[in-house]
Amino acid sequence: MTALPSAHRGRNPQKRSPIHKALLAGAAGVVATLTVVAMIPNANAAASTLGAAAAQSGRYFGTAIAASRLGDSTYSTIAAREFNMITAENEMKPDATQPNRGQFNFSSGDQIYNWATQRGLKVRGHTLAWHAQQPGWMQSLSGSNLRQAMIDHINGVMGHYKGKLAAWDVVNEAFNE
Repeated sequence: MTALPSAHRGRNPQKRSPIHKALLAGAAGVVATLTVVAMIPNANAAASTLGAAAAQSGRYFGTAIAASRLGDSTYSTIAAREFNMITAENEMKPDATQPNRGQFNFSSGDQIYNWATQRGLKVRGHTLAWHAQQPGWMQSLSGSNLRQAMIDHINGVMGHYKGKLAAWDVVNEAFNE
């Protein structure tokens, strides 16, 4: 058995000096901190981006982007780095993809698709039908004429992007916001 140093023999441990108590509390704090640090996963195991963190659990983390902003390096750098799925902001909506009946225009939607896939990102289509962005020619239609126009529109857009997109928002706020 080890004997206590002469300064501690016969002292009540409950009557330690404030300095001694502070040192003990500090030591306990260091031990607690080291325990917590040891329990935190290795930094290499943590995802480096929001999209990577989502992918670790089989999810995606996406954002809507505008083709007109892809030239903004801050905007496009953050989008490419942090997200693993991209949605076209307006470029795949009915008024953008079929401004005139029977005349499709996919240039802006394709620009977003190409930008995203060149960076290994998935693309979500948005949207095949939305009351707020129907082209002018479609707004005056009703009944079977509107139904056929929607069928033709959906077939045209879906045919163009067939096999390319990961998912679709098919209808967005069909009747009212």
